[in-house]
Amino acid sequence: MTKYKVKKKSRITVDVGLDESNMPVEMTWSASDNPAGQAPKACKAMLLSLFDEQSKETLKIDLWTKEMQVLEMDRMFYQTLRGLADTYFRATQNKELANQMQQFVFYFGQATGAIPKDE
Repeated sequence: MTKYKVKKKSRITVDVGLDESNMPVEMTWSASDNPAGQAPKACKAMLLSLFDEQSKETLKIDLWTKEMQVLEMDRMFYQTLRGLADTYFRATQNKELANQMQQFVFYFGQATGAIPKDE
């Protein structure tokens, strides 16, 4: 597993309410370390990626409720891509690729209307 000693554990929980067709209609999340409290908070979508240590593959869970609108999805993806570019830079210090990612994110944001187009 890990060579570092675990000093504390935290739990993150996602509850998904499904309709008769097993489609998400309600989602809440909570975290044991959330400074805002441990009460479940509603959300409309989630993207979860886990890197499997043995297979070296990324496992993904992408869910959104029937109430999630396309404009909201565009905004979520813009914010997620922006965060991924920042995370990539922090993890690798590869400024050139991180900047190229940010350029695409800017284009994506403008193309979807998540951010205003330059006039």
